[in-house]
Amino acid sequence: MKISNLWVPATVTALRDLTPTVREIELTPVDSPAQVHAPGAHLQMQVLLGQGAGVKAESRSYSLIGEPDGRAYRIAVKRLDEGRGGSLAMWRLAVGDRLQVSEPQNFFPLDASAPGYLVIAGGIGITPLVLMAQRLQAIAAKTGVPLRMLYGARSVDELAYLPLLREILGDALAVFVGAAAMDFDSEIVAMPPGAQLYTCGPVPMLEAIKHAWHAAGRPLADLRFETFGSSGRYPAQSFQLKLPRHGLDITIPAHSSVLDALEAAGLPCLSNCRRGECGLCVMDIVAVDGEIDHRDVFLSYPEKQAQQRLCVCVSRAVGCLTLDSAYRPD
Repeated sequence: MKISNLWVPATVTALRDLTPTVREIELTPVDSPAQVHAPGAHLQMQVLLGQGAGVKAESRSYSLIGEPDGRAYRIAVKRLDEGRGGSLAMWRLAVGDRLQVSEPQNFFPLDASAPGYLVIAGGIGITPLVLMAQRLQAIAAKTGVPLRMLYGARSVDELAYLPLLREILGDALAVFVGAAAMDFDSEIVAMPPGAQLYTCGPVPMLEAIKHAWHAAGRPLADLRFETFGSSGRYPAQSFQLKLPRHGLDITIPAHSSVLDALEAAGLPCLSNCRRGECGLCVMDIVAVDGEIDHRDVFLSYPEKQAQQRLCVCVSRAVGCLTLDSAYRPD
């Protein structure tokens, strides 16, 4: 795992619409060649949000796609009209625009030594898995280890990179559209002992995979996942948040996370991934008048059912929520 705080300027050098809502963006570093990246790597970039005097730079992470060429980076951004504004800002970029990007970072590395692989992508979750598919197919062709990939989306025209994946994987690729359900249980049972599963997609899909993995008695260390966003059970809406210890009673807007709102209110908060994966931002739930909408992949299913902790970077509530922060001014 590599974490870098070094920002470098990059220029948008190409744009390509892959689907009606997914746009590929090519970014070329200004002062140096693009660094070679491994499967699972991503870039952080500074995106300008807001208008007028309220404009501010926020960090967003996007997976790097395909084999590195030493010249430019490629990412793909799904437009989310009801999101927090990052995707819309990225869609407003034009060729020639410049922005700050990080060095490639990787919290989702590929282990090339497993005796078999199952790869599962949901929607825009395909982005970190394209290069994995390329590398794994080369491994399978050389060693004969079994490889299978499941790829699903709401509609056929939302299957970004499908032609490329069909060319790479052939019959090892299974495609699912709309209501066609992936059978996680049977797919996992069919894997050889010690095989690994790599997956990225919406939180409900990841939770179903985790449940099937546990039911099959597979080692947790062989399940590798990354979430591309923070989809939940309820549409994002404003709700009331209280932190009595700090005298805070604020409204969390639909377009803001709890973490962002607390930081804007001046409360220091621990955080890292901001994707509901690392658990650093977890706070204690004191009370809830309404419903908790857990959108993370860090807490286990029993922990979410207990409703005692919340990942404030992505999870939300409907109604009124009371939390307790670990921060103490003294």
